[in-house]
Amino acid sequence: MPSTSHHEHFERVRQDHQRELVEDYVEEIAHLHRHLGEARASDLADRFGVSPAAVSKVVTRLKRDGLVNARPYRGIFLTDQGEELAHKVAARHRVVLQALLALGVPESIARADSEGIEHHCSDETVAAMHRFLADNPHLVPDSISRMTSR
Repeated sequence: MPSTSHHEHFERVRQDHQRELVEDYVEEIAHLHRHLGEARASDLADRFGVSPAAVSKVVTRLKRDGLVNARPYRGIFLTDQGEELAHKVAARHRVVLQALLALGVPESIARADSEGIEHHCSDETVAAMHRFLADNPHLVPDSISRMTSR
């Protein structure tokens, strides 16, 4: 098995950090639509604790990347591509959270840790976590296995 250089590890982490912001916003936009019926820039600013200008910069990037549609004084809407990404991120988040809880991490800590870990796990790692949970259902309390969102 070939070893990976430090440079390659750090490059992956840099790419993960760039993707993390996009994924957090897409996931939160979907969450707001699901629970409030709309996502507004002011809602995102409140949720992330950032300025409306910071939200505007990210929304511009999301529009450029084809993940959202937004118009001034209107809500922010996910495109089909944005919806697909939001579903993928939410599913990955659930698996990571469930794995941490199954390992015995207290819920409040598992919720906080899963917010960061989810963005740095490869698809292979998440699939392994999913297999582990499926192979060990006795480690997953019923309340955890029924989790569908944050």
